[in-house]
Amino acid sequence: MTDVPLNAGIHSSSAEPSLRRVMGPWLLLLFIVGDILGTGIYALTGQVAKQVGGVVWLPFVVAFVVALVTAFSYLELVTKYPKAAGAALYTHKAFGIHFVTFIVAFAVMCSGITSASTASRAFAANMSNAMDLNLSAFAITITGLAFMAVVAAVNFRGVGESVKANVVLTCVELTGLLIIIVIGLWAIGLGQGDVSRVVQFRSTADGSVFWPVIAATTLAFFAMVGFEDSVNMAEECKDPTRHFPKVLLAGLVITGLIYVLVSVSAITLVAPEQLGEGETPLLKVVQQGAPNFPIWIFGFITMFAVANSALINMLMASRLVYGMSREHVLPPSLGKVHRTRRTPYVAIGFTTLLAFALITFVGEVPALGGTTALLLLCVFTVVNVAVLVLRRDSVSHQHFRTPTILPILGALFCAFLASPWTGRDTVQYRVAGVLIGVGIVLWLITIMVNRMTGLKRVEPDMEHLGRGGPVN
Repeated sequence: MTDVPLNAGIHSSSAEPSLRRVMGPWLLLLFIVGDILGTGIYALTGQVAKQVGGVVWLPFVVAFVVALVTAFSYLELVTKYPKAAGAALYTHKAFGIHFVTFIVAFAVMCSGITSASTASRAFAANMSNAMDLNLSAFAITITGLAFMAVVAAVNFRGVGESVKANVVLTCVELTGLLIIIVIGLWAIGLGQGDVSRVVQFRSTADGSVFWPVIAATTLAFFAMVGFEDSVNMAEECKDPTRHFPKVLLAGLVITGLIYVLVSVSAITLVAPEQLGEGETPLLKVVQQGAPNFPIWIFGFITMFAVANSALINMLMASRLVYGMSREHVLPPSLGKVHRTRRTPYVAIGFTTLLAFALITFVGEVPALGGTTALLLLCVFTVVNVAVLVLRRDSVSHQHFRTPTILPILGALFCAFLASPWTGRDTVQYRVAGVLIGVGIVLWLITIMVNRMTGLKRVEPDMEHLGRGGPVN
């Protein structure tokens, strides 16, 4: 089953105006930094420390290296095919198998929902601590569900994202992390905390420190995702071929450095055992390093940062479901648009129900964040292979070319981190399997509907099918 009946008559690129090229290198840099920063570092620092001990910064460095290698593959592809599509476009061009393209696109959509569900849990936990509510686990779940319902309502009403809004949101997210860095450095300067923790490993029963670092990296990788979403801005950049390589690499380096400094500050002030308890690790750092700092201020900054992540991811997920439905790779009912709001209300409802199920039945932040990383590591493996396959496809313009060894290493690293050998929690495979299984069932239903209605198979409109990517 490798062929999907598709209808290309719905989107006519020749009838639509092209996107305005308004983004210069600085706005693009802010977009990339804002895309990467988010729920991962705010919610999972403690869980990483729980896995690896005091060297909590090391898994973030390893995750940064893997992301950097994969970023080189994206750079070659986005400068070679400067379209607002992403992994689905590259997969389709490389392999031309509609089912594989669908699975990649659906996996990206699912990663957005799991990322948003992670953010909803983090939002509820931080609200509980910031407002001193001391909510129970059940109450946090209910709060997370209520928060996701509000996100769905905003999504239904229609949200016009702009670069200026992204600049503001990025500044808010940066402010929270800079507060942690300043508090940590200030405390270290005053001789507070325990700097020696930053070189303390947690080993396994046989004395190995390698596998705990790898296991922690599978979680830390969630904090580095988001850079791949920047390829969707290619058509709105003034000179993507020239600007993208330098700006994307600069954005990764900046965020990687911030994450290392945050990790060092956190572990210096709070022992790994304490940091790993609960779902609000950075709030503990503020309480320990600056007890007179109004904790509610940092709590609200954190809530705002993760709320933004949830909203953007649910917008992406519902839009991608809508696009796949309009291209007849998902049931046509998922492509319905509300007459007055002009938003894909059925797709919004479908993605929200999936998020409700994840929040209710999976619940824990590590499982949700780990599932997001798992899905994207699988997508990145495919993208790294696609780079090598597409070397035979020449284009008329000059583009960035990554050294051949990097996509090979990227594919191997990503496949390894997605494998069970890393000690990844099996619940993440079960959650990912159920989500992809839902997609396959819908795909089979769509095939039957298309055959009954006599739709013929043609090339999909990849610019509409492939848009979107998770913000962590």
